[in-house]
Amino acid sequence: MRDLSRDPVPQPGDVIHQPGHPFDGFVVVSVYTRAQAIADGVIVDATGGDLAAISAQHFPGVHVAMTAAVAALIQKAVDHPDHGNDWRGVWFDVLWMSRVAPVQSFPGGRLFKVVITGTGRKRLHTLKLQIHPGDKGEPCATVMLPEED
Repeated sequence: MRDLSRDPVPQPGDVIHQPGHPFDGFVVVSVYTRAQAIADGVIVDATGGDLAAISAQHFPGVHVAMTAAVAALIQKAVDHPDHGNDWRGVWFDVLWMSRVAPVQSFPGGRLFKVVITGTGRKRLHTLKLQIHPGDKGEPCATVMLPEED
């Protein structure tokens, strides 16, 4: 049996031991890690490259990422020739509004609204910030569309 205190990430074959939890006693069949999601392009790492300083400014010590759908929304805004958007500026606005303008809070996250010009007729977008443990239990934040998990 694995020492879950040393490696808290569930692995296939582990049994969930959380009395009162709906999955107590269930066996883990499959695991899809954050690292795999980044490698697959399902989520985009925002703690490296041009976005690293902005992510660290708003969420120091937290691994920050966005879903591919949010990245596509930002890319659409950046590609629009009439608005002068760049990745760093839009990402700053998204993270700033995630902290100062929550519309609805829920355990582990919040919904928030942010204006992103150049994305089409709709300018005011509702996004979701989810705070959760990463692959090794480290703090992580993911920005996503409201209907994403």
